[in-house]
Amino acid sequence: MDERAQMTQPALLKHMATMSDVTRCRVLRLLARQELTVSELCSVLQLPQSTVSRHLKALLDDDWITSRRDGTSRFYGMTAADLEPDARSLWALIQEELGESPIVVQDDARVDGVLTSRRSKAREFFSSAAGEWDHLRDELFGHSFHLHALLGLLNDRWTVGDLGCGTGLVTATIAPFVERVIAVDGSNEMLATACERLGATDNVDVRQGELEALPVLDGALDAALLVLVLHYVPDVARVLSEVARVLKPGGKLLIVDMLPHEREEFQQQMGHVWLGFSEPQLQRFLAHAGLENGRYHALPSDPEVKGPALFAATATRSGRSGN
Repeated sequence: MDERAQMTQPALLKHMATMSDVTRCRVLRLLARQELTVSELCSVLQLPQSTVSRHLKALLDDDWITSRRDGTSRFYGMTAADLEPDARSLWALIQEELGESPIVVQDDARVDGVLTSRRSKAREFFSSAAGEWDHLRDELFGHSFHLHALLGLLNDRWTVGDLGCGTGLVTATIAPFVERVIAVDGSNEMLATACERLGATDNVDVRQGELEALPVLDGALDAALLVLVLHYVPDVARVLSEVARVLKPGGKLLIVDMLPHEREEFQQQMGHVWLGFSEPQLQRFLAHAGLENGRYHALPSDPEVKGPALFAATATRSGRSGN
């Protein structure tokens, strides 16, 4: 017998010994289909807990299955791809042997019942909590977790410009989801705060510059953001033309700003140039800059905030993207 056979035969024999019990084969087949608890396996196999636990221990000791704790429950499961080659080959033979025997059909029917019971518990909860679900979810996870999560839909190869980045809040939020962020602002003080916030973020390029003359190469950006910036800009048309210049053909612009309002104290106290933008007004600016497919949506108002209501608008640079 060669050296390789001497090394592999004991492991194979151990696996064969473990799987020589039909009940263990049934357990493994169930766990290959679905993670289950001891009590769920007892229900499916119609066996006492002590017997099921003994079989699970044997399977764990021989590395056929894994377990994980979830709260007060412990789930057991098996992934064939994680098995050693000898065990994987043996498992294929066992599955073929079990086939569609009557006992296997019964196991499948009972495990379907277990899974239906799990779903029923969830449905019962949602049936009773439907009226309070939004409030409960907000209490548990906050008001905006889903908005941050939706950033995962962004193309991770994009270069995004946060134009008028201020203290870098939006840059910090979007940076984990894209390849690169170019953050531009005209205020050195704002940029200093942004750099402090961004810390060692390695895919952010912070640049000092004015929106009317962006320090960004032509067609460098896949997407650009103007978040609560445009109302400070005296020459909106020029800024949007600059944004169009630095976007790739087909690149996207997102504007978040204020709906039209009459609160003149914003001009006096905060230096606002514009008291918001109406949809027709903004559409004219976008079209003049060569930005097409403009869309304008009023955002839901938060009753707890003091500022004017906001809108989100999107537009695309003319031409097709090269991506």
